[in-house]
Amino acid sequence: MFNKSNQTKPTLDTNRIPKHIAIIMDGNGRWAQKRHLPRIAGHRQGMETVKTITKAASKLGVQVLTLYAFSTENWKRPTDEVSFLMSLPVKFFDNFVPELIENNVQVKVMGVIDQLPTQTQRAVHRTIADTSQCTGMILNFALNYGSRLDIRMAVQQIGSEVKSGQIEPDKIDDQMITDHLMTNFLGKLSDPDLLIRTSGEERVSNFLLWQIAYSELVFTDVLWPDFNEQTLTDMILTYQHRDRRYGGLKTSK
Repeated sequence: MFNKSNQTKPTLDTNRIPKHIAIIMDGNGRWAQKRHLPRIAGHRQGMETVKTITKAASKLGVQVLTLYAFSTENWKRPTDEVSFLMSLPVKFFDNFVPELIENNVQVKVMGVIDQLPTQTQRAVHRTIADTSQCTGMILNFALNYGSRLDIRMAVQQIGSEVKSGQIEPDKIDDQMITDHLMTNFLGKLSDPDLLIRTSGEERVSNFLLWQIAYSELVFTDVLWPDFNEQTLTDMILTYQHRDRRYGGLKTSK
């Protein structure tokens, strides 16, 4: 008879931790609704989860954690909710920067930052400057970001460089496009190894469309405010059981 007590809980292979994890943080509103709370309560709790997962990912050895904080489509939400979301980075960064520095985490932000409220822009630039000397994990927020916009801006820039004679059209390759995207500062770590989406939705919602061409996608029913260190570990375990072939065939040993 199979004895459940003899089961061994799977453990992470520390040599196969994904270098770059991207997360679509979904479910704040539903978390609040289930508790008969206003949606902003879910967003507030979601920020606490960001703190937890940032420290957990850094401890595990993740090199880049990219979080989809606010999309170019999120402006369509009710005005009061958008205003609250724009105020969150100010409060979040002011409170969390000391811990980020203590954990040697460097903050980066990608997106159309100059369209954000002035106070939000100041908080973003201040936090980037305050953590610039940190050499550990990069915590990369996608703020006012949309992948189609990202790609369109890259194409426009490349087109301008072709027009000015800086490059020849036949020299445009995948690497050149990658180098013109908003993730270019990440270099070889631009493409996530693992993309996680919470709350049970199974779509990528205009997030890093070029960069996730060969990422492993993992979806969980867990709402973002309930996502914790164990959930992250479970997602990485799922990743570690995948066979990443990048379009090729598995080579026999």
